[in-house]
Amino acid sequence: MREVSTRQITATVARLCQEANFYLGEEELHALQEAERKEASPLGKEALRSIIENARLAAAECLPLCQDTGVTAIFIELGQEVHVHGNLEKAVNNGVRQGYKKGYLRQSMVAHPFTRRLNTGDNTPAVIHIETVPGDKLKLTVLPKGSGSENMSQLKMLSPGDGRQGIIDFVIQTVSQAGSNPCPPIIVGLGIGGPAEKAMLIAKKTLLRPLGQPHPDAEVAELEKELLARINALGIGPEGFGGTITALAVHAEVFPCHIASLPVAVNIQCHSARHKEAVL
Repeated sequence: MREVSTRQITATVARLCQEANFYLGEEELHALQEAERKEASPLGKEALRSIIENARLAAAECLPLCQDTGVTAIFIELGQEVHVHGNLEKAVNNGVRQGYKKGYLRQSMVAHPFTRRLNTGDNTPAVIHIETVPGDKLKLTVLPKGSGSENMSQLKMLSPGDGRQGIIDFVIQTVSQAGSNPCPPIIVGLGIGGPAEKAMLIAKKTLLRPLGQPHPDAEVAELEKELLARINALGIGPEGFGGTITALAVHAEVFPCHIASLPVAVNIQCHSARHKEAVL
């Protein structure tokens, strides 16, 4: 059994919170550069140039890529041979608290959400997802999720007879209605199957997949490809100014579901596709 201290977890989460908000990943930056090269609209090209320049300045000055530094979602892969000495969730929240304070990141979480809406003052609580995996490592992935994109999330309980075409129609409708709100070019996370809460979770988790990496199942990969083409044909374009690049990728995940249902969840990520990870 391998021991991992809560102090180490807290320090790592604090660092990842800042890095995720300051530094856009190389895959995401490359995808934006390719989008700028391919975009047919002059206004869309200019919007993409501004997005790329914003990422450069954020990294150079250690400033947030976006003023909305989001709800802090934490995905944890906990090895079966790891023992955390102390309270894991408390350690994670302490890391968020420290990271947001030291990084001068906006604190966006409010308690009493339908009445007083009081800011918690430190961007906690984090939304923590823990998965037990083989091995003696602990993997932490920090995903700061802004509300411009998160507010565009949709869940629909289709009937089994709606099938593949029903999924396509729902995704296209969701992206079309979102328009410029999620700050395109976007990444579309798609969860198909499971009960409702499972569909929503796997839709968000797909956003962590290497950008544009197709699903290993050919049937799902073909669905991703068709959806991406259909979304880019909508003409929403970068930042909603019109153009040929509305989405950089569609990432889908599938889970078995009940014989009487077909849950479909859409979770949209903005162009500032922020996430960082570390293995302890």
